[in-house]
Amino acid sequence: MGCWVDLGYEYYNSVRNDLVATLSKASESFLSYVPPMGIYETLYAFQDAFGTTMGEKGTHPWSQGFPLTIQLPNGPEMPTNVRLDAEDLKYPKAWGLPELRKAIAGYYNHYYNAGIDYENVMVFAGGRPGLLALLMFLQPDINIRIASTEYTPYYDMLRLLQLKYSLVDSHVDNHFFPSVQDYINTNDADRNLVMLSNPCNPTGITRSGNDLKNLVEKASYGSFGLLIDEAYELFHDPPATALGYIEDINSSNLFVSGAATKGLQAPGIRIGWVVAAKRYIEILGNFSSFGMGGVSRPSQLYALALLQRKRTDLIHKAIPEFYADQRQRYGDAFADLGLDLFSGDGGFYHWCRLPRELTAAELNSRLFKYGAAILEGTDCDMARRGEDSPLRQFFRFSFGPLLPESFESDIEILRMALS
Repeated sequence: MGCWVDLGYEYYNSVRNDLVATLSKASESFLSYVPPMGIYETLYAFQDAFGTTMGEKGTHPWSQGFPLTIQLPNGPEMPTNVRLDAEDLKYPKAWGLPELRKAIAGYYNHYYNAGIDYENVMVFAGGRPGLLALLMFLQPDINIRIASTEYTPYYDMLRLLQLKYSLVDSHVDNHFFPSVQDYINTNDADRNLVMLSNPCNPTGITRSGNDLKNLVEKASYGSFGLLIDEAYELFHDPPATALGYIEDINSSNLFVSGAATKGLQAPGIRIGWVVAAKRYIEILGNFSSFGMGGVSRPSQLYALALLQRKRTDLIHKAIPEFYADQRQRYGDAFADLGLDLFSGDGGFYHWCRLPRELTAAELNSRLFKYGAAILEGTDCDMARRGEDSPLRQFFRFSFGPLLPESFESDIEILRMALS
């Protein structure tokens, strides 16, 4: 079985390389080739090996970054419908529905005393489109400071847009937690944008309290900007946002990305947002007027229902409690299996190092026959060093979509794959 899976990888890579060679010939293609996000290579190889797609019955979605979309213990029920009328079938506003923008601003003001208003908010079709839009309009002299271990699509975005960036060391020696000084001590450019996920995907390491305050104060003004992806804001106890530490967002270069995807448990509605100074939101709205045309009104109405105060009060307790329990259970079991853990106390991932020179690619080839897969650490290497990557023995395990009753079988499958 292992040999068959290895052949599956070789076959996929061969097909991909042939496709790249073909599409790179301008005389034969009108479009430049764009490779898929790294995890898709694993998912394609999994489908070849197991005969079905990840997420289908009988599979174990440890590689997937989505939460449970059902009511959690002590959490609110998920809305089952939204009411539409003829007005909701018209074109949406370029910046987003005013009611939703006000609800998002109100959320941050209520829980974090953020001091923003709806004109600081723009709605996107998910978190990543907002990040991509921000990067599209970054001034060409700006250099991006990004940790060497970060969220997989950041690399794809930076390469696609051909942006200047420099890596901040994030490795075993600093426990995958670069200091604020590591980010801002640079001679790479006169102006720099610090870009990071918080809590971090893939490590779960979270900046909060004085450390987050220090980052906001030093990286949000003057020649520095701060782009912070807070998709996992609620998966830390207590939840934290950079918006709780900014005195006047309109005089800053702070950009906060949020979404209904994780904490609000609704990835399928594809609603995200960017919070920034009004002058920056105006630019993004201008882009939407011709490049996006706004975001689905029904999806925005569902997001509005998700943000009702009685719901968010419950979510602010239910999400951190449920996922802290899951984090502890899986973490204890992984340590017993001989895995080295470098996980933080946020998000819904464990960041693990394999024993005995076993690589994550080899582990995946073993897991496929059980209907399981993990995200290989090399996909989170912002230098994309492949087999030479120091992350080749690391993997990200997602307990985000896992029910507590799957725990025993999950651990048994991993035990068999490691033996």
